[in-house]
Amino acid sequence: MQRLNLGKATISPPGPVVAGSYVTLTYTYTAGHPIDDSGYLKISLRRMGDFGQPQFDDPKAPNYCSIGTTGDCRIIPRWDRRGNTRPYCQSLFLQVRFGYLNKGEKIIVVFGDTSGGSPGWQMQTFRERALGFKTLVDPIATHQFKELPRWPAIRVVADRPVRAVCIAPSQVKAGRKFAYHLKLEDAWGNPTARPRRIVHPGFDKPGVRTVKAADKKTRLSATSNPIEVLADTAPLGRFWADFHAQSGETVGTNPITDYFRFGRDYALLDILGHQGNDFQITDEFWAEINRTTRKFYKPGRFVTFPGFEWSGNTPLGGDRNVFYKSEGGWITRSCRDLIPGHESKYPDSPTATEMFANLKGPGPFVFAHVGGRYANVRMHDPETEVAMEIHSAWGTFEWLVDEALSLGYRIGICANSDGHKCRPGASYPGSGSFGSLGGLTCVLAGKLDRNSIYKAMKARHFYATTGNRLLLDVNVTTSDGREAMMGDVIKGGDGRCLLAVRVVGTAPIDSVEIRNGLKVLRTMRPFGAEDLGRRIKVIWSGAEVKGRYRNATWDGSLTVKGNRIRKFTPINFWNPLRQVRQTGPAALEWESVTTGGLAGVILDLEKPAAGTLIIDTVQRKASCPVRSIGLAPKTWQAGGLDKQIQAYRLPKRSGPSEFEFQIPLTRLLKGDNPIYVCVRQEDGHLAWSSPIYIVG
Repeated sequence: MQRLNLGKATISPPGPVVAGSYVTLTYTYTAGHPIDDSGYLKISLRRMGDFGQPQFDDPKAPNYCSIGTTGDCRIIPRWDRRGNTRPYCQSLFLQVRFGYLNKGEKIIVVFGDTSGGSPGWQMQTFRERALGFKTLVDPIATHQFKELPRWPAIRVVADRPVRAVCIAPSQVKAGRKFAYHLKLEDAWGNPTARPRRIVHPGFDKPGVRTVKAADKKTRLSATSNPIEVLADTAPLGRFWADFHAQSGETVGTNPITDYFRFGRDYALLDILGHQGNDFQITDEFWAEINRTTRKFYKPGRFVTFPGFEWSGNTPLGGDRNVFYKSEGGWITRSCRDLIPGHESKYPDSPTATEMFANLKGPGPFVFAHVGGRYANVRMHDPETEVAMEIHSAWGTFEWLVDEALSLGYRIGICANSDGHKCRPGASYPGSGSFGSLGGLTCVLAGKLDRNSIYKAMKARHFYATTGNRLLLDVNVTTSDGREAMMGDVIKGGDGRCLLAVRVVGTAPIDSVEIRNGLKVLRTMRPFGAEDLGRRIKVIWSGAEVKGRYRNATWDGSLTVKGNRIRKFTPINFWNPLRQVRQTGPAALEWESVTTGGLAGVILDLEKPAAGTLIIDTVQRKASCPVRSIGLAPKTWQAGGLDKQIQAYRLPKRSGPSEFEFQIPLTRLLKGDNPIYVCVRQEDGHLAWSSPIYIVG
């Protein structure tokens, strides 16, 4: 059978282009075999590309694309976000009509044509080694698309630095030197260079410290995460992990080696796992995952785990993250939809129950998580499923923990990025479908090696954050002196237990909720009513549903009638192009989306008690006298999945970032009492401890 000459495609200029910038790119396709009337050229880009959606109607507006041809025909464009097989889903269909395209004739697409006043095409917000324009042709007009053997690609690079990030170890020994790092990022969170390593001579005395670092050229500076300075080596270290994200071999971007280098060298993680959708992982790539994790594993410096994402539909079990303690385990897939020839030497597992049974290899452990699909935790294996992933770049999912605890499971609470932009451990959401900064898990383990981390995961000795590196300790002591840390199971004895909590935040602490399963026992704050001032925090949160279409839109405005806004601080407005705007002395407006998490603003008012606060969003309206806002939040429900608006008052000045307390637990229930805390910081960051299971 003669193979068709499908033609060739080029892009000019060839790049590189700056992430998030407006560009003009000319894509030219030259026909090989003629394309018949009603045949197609299709240009497909990766699903996770958060570039501006091409439009063809308004030459003055952003993302305008013009279409031309040298053939005696017309080219009719159509954009379809799911117009091709993943990962190259986003597709521009160019149909030939009223004629044909002969051999040697061209179709020219100007992405970001500025001739009519458009600023151009907004490029994706993250770096990529090769942003590919996958090209397919339907020359016979049968809707059978054939892929060009070669298609053009451009490199996407970081913009200029606008922000500094200082990352230090969470624990050091007094009198011993240690290294910390200064990283410069552009507005979208892309590192602009490899972080600079700085050696500190060490702190003389135990305590909690921070370090500051500055870049002389840009004059950008940052303060580090809190550092616990210890008199002696701690029995348990604090090691920071992102277990869950993808690279370009599945639905992410960039090669797997770039992925592990970023986590180690740019995010400065201690622990990194790799997850790809099982139905995209060939046997050959599964072997490559194992080779790569083995190559990057360096005990004492960087711990890696091989794994895969079991990606069954929710009724069959939903998304699970599967890991092995070391290389050599089986991959067992929910299906083989994108495996060439559907061939594999490994058995399939159409349900999560079968998946748990088919995990063969060294030390398997599993998380349930919420991504495109969400986990059906009614299917559960207590021996291997150690955690519920409560936060990722997809959003915040406290309901997943509630479901697990309501079913009587003993689980830990973790958070990871589930990032697709090759930035594990520093996964900013960009301008696409992700709604949050990716999370981190802090593992409390004796050593930084696979065996110690594995034991800690099995023991649930870890806590979750929304991406910051705070210090959190939660312990219980029984009346007869027995002690337990987060993740442990302990008998309550006579029912009189003492809970001890210590938090050292990366920003001032708002509150710490103490929970027994689904019930909030008490809310603790490091300040009281007498400390309150004229700062008011307004937040909106929640999601529409549990699944893919969870995004809750909160576009709206805020007015303080009879008062003035001296200044304001946005919370979780990650998109630099969509920030809170002041429209008058007492008015703000915004575009905002939440995906289970929260966003908002802190107001600094001219008068502490005057006027009326009026909030008007597409979800609902809310209003109250300013004087009525106090320590406890005023809450307005908005339906959906925990959608709500809250307003409460903050201290006159930023409160303390360190908070420590003890409270008795005297009303324990019969059976398991899953005691854990949720920490809320003033800047919007959250953290959750894994529960201590007190058996009453």
